[in-house]
Parts: sequence; structure tokens; C-alpha cells
Amino acid sequence: MKVCMIAQHSVTMVGGGPRVQALETARHLGAYGVEVEFFDAWKQYRTDQFDLFHLFGANMMTHDIALRLRQFGHRFAVSSIFYTRRSPGFMRMARRIERLANRLYSGVWTDYGLTARVCSHADAVLPNTAAEGRLIEEGLGIDRGRITVVPNGVDKRFADADPEPFRKAYGLQDFILSVGHIGSQRKNLLGLVRALAVIDHPAVIIGQVQDGPYARQVLEEAHAARNVTIIQGLPNDSEMLASAYAACDVFALPSFFETPGIAALEAGLAGARIVITPHGGTREYFAELADYVEPDSVRSIASGIERALNRPKNAALRERIRAEYLWAHVARKTADAYRAVAGR
Repeated sequence: MKVCMIAQHSVTMVGGGPRVQALETARHLGAYGVEVEFFDAWKQYRTDQFDLFHLFGANMMTHDIALRLRQFGHRFAVSSIFYTRRSPGFMRMARRIERLANRLYSGVWTDYGLTARVCSHADAVLPNTAAEGRLIEEGLGIDRGRITVVPNGVDKRFADADPEPFRKAYGLQDFILSVGHIGSQRKNLLGLVRALAVIDHPAVIIGQVQDGPYARQVLEEAHAARNVTIIQGLPNDSEMLASAYAACDVFALPSFFETPGIAALEAGLAGARIVITPHGGTREYFAELADYVEPDSVRSIASGIERALNRPKNAALRERIRAEYLWAHVARKTADAYRAVAGR
């Protein structure tokens, strides 16, 4: 089977989870009889050149390519990479208002409507969590039969990460760690920094800075906290990032939602205790083996981190991730989903 993978054009600039998900899934699909080519916008494709296209992201940035794939007769699957803390009822109401508005004025779009259109054009929708799948079905009206949960994954190399390179480079060990874009409000780094300021414990935030008022405020308050070290942008495949996971004591990701946060899986596989948001299907991955905190509450974040610092490390989470969420497992489930589409 031959598959063409497509992501939003800015994926290499932004980096983050969708890029890692696409690259790692592609890297492991060969073991399951799937040959992968990445989409080139300057190249013409015949309808018979691929068995399937795989689109990463169902949103405004991928809407046009989804429409063109359908118009030109290309079958495709989409990893929706979608979540909202709004209820399915709210989503249905927003879509009704969008349809009514378009009767009066064309060109009225909502994020929900764009995501629904991408998913409705797809032959298969591959959410990362069952919670995401329910939103797509109940909120966007996508048929359950076309939805298959394919989890996010983690590279097995993080299980063998060596803490020494990070300790030697930065003189830190047994610290609180967070990894994520500095500037994305969804990651809630401002809430995290404010929680860290009241905890007498060294902390490290690793992330590419996306300049703007929010990022500048995060950096300003992190500097004022004095116990927080900012490291800008270690690539996902770097030895130093893996070493940071192995050297840390607690990994904190109190985002407004995650599905489930690849960085948290990487840190968990490296042996860190996990503090994470309960929103976005994270409990499906971490079960009772993490501390869950409310992202809207600095007190909740601080209390969750302190609980994690005071409990012994447990190998159960590491083994759970190793057994269920390595990229090889994800690739197998992805290949199964491809073949289900091909067999229809």
C-alpha cells in the first residue's frame, strides 16, 4: 500500500505534536507494508498514484486540501487533532447559527464548521482519544462508523535516556520540567509559572518562543520567579531533550487541554512523575498513574506538583506507555485503519 501524508504548510515552522505524529507514524509504517511519501505542493498527482492520502489536522489550514482531495476523487483519512472543552450541544448550536448566517450572507465560517467539513469529506477520521471521537460524532455529526481511535505515541528511545548530559550542561537534577511552545495560551505556561513561583523547587521550561504579549509575560514572570530556567527550543530528536526528561523529577503539563500531550508520554517513558490537565482524554492514557490538576487554578497546579514531588516514583506508568503507546503500536493501528478504508 502507498500513502501520501499531508500537513498544514507551516508544520515545519511550528513543529510540535502534529509534526512528530506524522514523521514518527511514517517512520514505522514500513513494518506494516505501507510506503509513505510526503506531499509536495508543486507536484501533480494522479488519482491512481496512491492508495490513500493521510491528512494531519482538521481545521482552517487543511480545509482547502481536503476539499480538493474529495473533488479530484482521492480517498483520504484525517487525523483530526481536534478538541474543545465546549459540549457537543454547544457545538451543534454553533453550527446551526453558522448555517442560518450563511443563508443571509455567504462566507460565514466557524472553527467547528471547518472541522466538520474536513471530517465529512474524509473516508476515515482518526482521533487520538475516545473523548475526541465523541466530540466529532456528537458535536459535528460525523458517522461513528468512520471514526477509529488511533492514539498518539512515543519513541522507545526515551526509555533509555541518560540524565547525565543534561546534568552536566545545566547543573540541574530532580527538577520540575515542562516542554511546550512558549506563547501558546493553550499550554497555560503562565499558570504554570505562577504555580512554580510559590514552590521552593528548581524548575525548567523547554520550548520554542512564539513571540507575542503572552510569551513575553511568561518569560518576564519566569525570570522574576528565580527558580525557573528557560531553555529555548530543543528538537524532539535531540539527546539533550531526552536527557532532560530522564534528569527531571516531575513533568508538568497543566494545559487547558491535551490529546494527550506527546511530551508527557515521552517524560513518562523516561521515568518522570506526571502532573497533567484532565481535559482532552489524558485519563485514557495515564489512568490513575498521574496527578490531574485544573488549569484554571494556580492553587490546583501548585498542589498537584507538590503531591507528585512527595510521592515515590512508580514504574507502572513507564510500563503502561511501553506496552501500549510506542510509535510501532500506533503505526500498526494506522495501517489497520488504512486497510479498512481500502476494503470498503
